[in-house]
Formats: sequence, structure tokens, C-alpha cells
Amino acid sequence: MELAAKLGRAQPGSLTMAAISAVFTIGYVANLLGEDENWIFDLSIDMFPEDGCLWVYGVGEDGVPAFTRDGIENLRQIIADARAADRGPPAKPPK
Repeated sequence: MELAAKLGRAQPGSLTMAAISAVFTIGYVANLLGEDENWIFDLSIDMFPEDGCLWVYGVGEDGVPAFTRDGIENLRQIIADARAADRGPPAKPPK
């Protein structure tokens, strides 16, 4: 924030954040984490953009959840919490 203020871009009391440079589809994330895509979808229902979950729409499509890098880390924690509470399927072996 100090750098942006020195450059004259930040307003007093404002927050400067880095832009999102990439998002990863739910299918990609499920494969990356070795989890079932439907379970990941269920876990992501309560996630918001500030949690790293966005909706991506395409031509003629309803849209799919996509996750930022922070969103993937949040999902890892949600998965661990769900497993600790015995609320999830057993882990699939990584491919």
C-alpha cells in the first residue's frame, strides 16, 4: 500500500490489492486435489468471490465455478475440515 501511495495512485484510507491473474475451473481443481468434482461443487456453494470462488460463463453454458489460487487453498482447508468432521468421501488416490 505504501508503494501505491508514493506513486500517487492510492487514496487515503483505501486498500490496494493485486488483480486476479488466473482462475481454474472446478474440473481442473478437482483433478489437482484428487477429489470428486461433485463434492468440490457442494463444498464451494458457500464460498464467495472474496474466498476465491468465481462463476465463469461461456456461450450457451450455465456457468461453472472457478477458483483463484487463494480459492484453491481455501478449498484445501474446507476439505480438511470436512474430513476431520467425518463429512466427506474418502480421499481418492492421486493419479
